[in-house]
Amino acid sequence: MKHKIIKILLGSILIGIGINAFIVPLHLLNGGIIGISLILNYILGVKLGVIVFCLNIPIYLFTLIKNRIYFFNSLIGLVFTSVMIDIFIPLENAVHLPIILSAFLGGLIIGSGIGLMLQEDTCPGGIDLIAFFFSKTFSLNFGIVILVIDTAIITCGIYFLNDIRILYSILTVIGVSITTSILTTIKSITISC
Repeated sequence: MKHKIIKILLGSILIGIGINAFIVPLHLLNGGIIGISLILNYILGVKLGVIVFCLNIPIYLFTLIKNRIYFFNSLIGLVFTSVMIDIFIPLENAVHLPIILSAFLGGLIIGSGIGLMLQEDTCPGGIDLIAFFFSKTFSLNFGIVILVIDTAIITCGIYFLNDIRILYSILTVIGVSITTSILTTIKSITISC
């Protein structure tokens, strides 16, 4: 259990760093509930971790009914992630990279955090949790499922934020998809050996 908590905490830290150091400063988006939360953060100015936590409540109620084990596992991931996102707010002005590099690197770091959590059958919640159920139910790769959902969220972001720079966020989604796919594949190979 201690090993699991450490991996979830490390995953949450990576997500907090990826979001604050690479995504928020350039007003980029990620997918999932975090992406929706970023849109609301940019429009309303409310703390990102608080929005992430609040938007996840109905999804977690669904998860509690569907599968209590995933509920409790992912609740830990949600709480850690929400806190780490707000703890790492000071990183917003620490990294200065070109937008294309920041978008992709942010995606790799966030995807690494999510991938570590998925290896422990948990995730930071939200749409990741729904995609996790969907991928398990239909035997699809989580990274591909999340890529489709996240691309739809970024498309909505272009409409609501009216900023073509949001297109760079697709690189973030690709980075997340690549790293989650690799890390979940590594877990699958390890389990089958």
